[in-house]
Amino acid sequence: MEYTIKNAYCKRVWDEISVRYADQGHFLQAAGLVLETISPVVDKMPELEKNAVLERFVEPERIIMFRVPWTDDQGKPHVNRGFRVQFNSAIGPYKGGLRFSPEVGLDVLKFLGFEQVLKNSLTTLPMGGGKGGSDFDAHGKSDAEVMRFCQSFVTELYRHIGPDTDVPAGDKGVGGREVAYMFGQYKRITNQYVGVLTGKGLSFGGSLARTEATGYGLIYFVECMLAKIGQDFKGKTAIISGDGNVAQYAAEKLIQLGGKPLTLSDSTGYILDEEGITAEKLAYVKEFRANHEKVDAYVKKFPKAKFFKGEKPWGVKADLALPCATQDEIYLEDAQKLVANGIKLVAEGANMPTRAEAIEYFQKNGVIFAPGKAANAGGVAVSGLEMSQNSERLSWSFEEVDAKLKQIMTNIHDNAYETAKKYATEGDYVAGANIAGFVKVANAMVAQGLV
Repeated sequence: MEYTIKNAYCKRVWDEISVRYADQGHFLQAAGLVLETISPVVDKMPELEKNAVLERFVEPERIIMFRVPWTDDQGKPHVNRGFRVQFNSAIGPYKGGLRFSPEVGLDVLKFLGFEQVLKNSLTTLPMGGGKGGSDFDAHGKSDAEVMRFCQSFVTELYRHIGPDTDVPAGDKGVGGREVAYMFGQYKRITNQYVGVLTGKGLSFGGSLARTEATGYGLIYFVECMLAKIGQDFKGKTAIISGDGNVAQYAAEKLIQLGGKPLTLSDSTGYILDEEGITAEKLAYVKEFRANHEKVDAYVKKFPKAKFFKGEKPWGVKADLALPCATQDEIYLEDAQKLVANGIKLVAEGANMPTRAEAIEYFQKNGVIFAPGKAANAGGVAVSGLEMSQNSERLSWSFEEVDAKLKQIMTNIHDNAYETAKKYATEGDYVAGANIAGFVKVANAMVAQGLV
């Protein structure tokens, strides 16, 4: 993908990193899109080049790599790789998830950490950006094996994190079970009961609405997008990819607001329910997912639905598309199918599921597009609220947290929209989110000197 980077300073930094990190495609896509869209504001801020802000902005402050030895239930030893990319702490302690999945490596974690910096900035909460994880795969592992792995992982990681330094959370492959094991080990080693991890259980410092936050937040953001064009969810159909927490709770809130989700998916294929996924049907999805069953279990219970093995749902006719699974879901050919089938709005529930060339195609064909750093910021926003509750030794009600989440997502939307209107093209949420998130971080970096 070629980027049209008009500002000379942005272009120079892009040329440097595109050579230096030629093998890191995900990171380069994230960085290229940002450098392309922030050019208008960099034109107006000559102090950025004087203080080498962009050179520092695209480089993590610290990358920690370590081995994670553990034993399986037969006593056989295994060794995985562990990582923490502490990308930027200009506006607060590093904050971002831990991902346990075979694809985890520096490329994926650098792109996620880079995006997290801007996402956290957009929430207006005092959080820097980071990301971490391991190439460990929990599928097929017993609880005891997962516990031993998590304990070994934290035995190294604990010395690099803390409530005022770096506060990890869950991500793909890291749910409540894994967070609990890691929190227990951190407490055991440090003899401290502090809010060092978010996504904890409700009985030991977790926040209500955290599980729902990313999916609900996505729908709150889309609600604002629709309002800008004088519409709402009533009667709208939506394609949703994924079947985990983000997809489930996006579907749940969509149903509550009058929309009709048609699809869910996983690595095996997707299900299409032309009658619409209802609240009752969604309850069954949550049940079979909790038992680690695949998405085709849906059609066994609801035979009028169809399962398409090995396919993605982007050829289904609908009003909205909400990619909520993982990165690299929508390529150019998928975008062409979506446009041909009348999709009017795409909003990312996952992190960078849409390839750069697909984003460009959407924008050239009148599809309103919202990037994940803005649209899926609800999860980290409630993680930030969990940090606040931990610090104050408080526990807010579900309704209180949900109201704060909706307000944060509304603020993110309005900030991105108004910033795009000011610096770029009205309605360009990619440019608006990138510029709004960047300016806050950049100003903090200038103020703090060359660090």
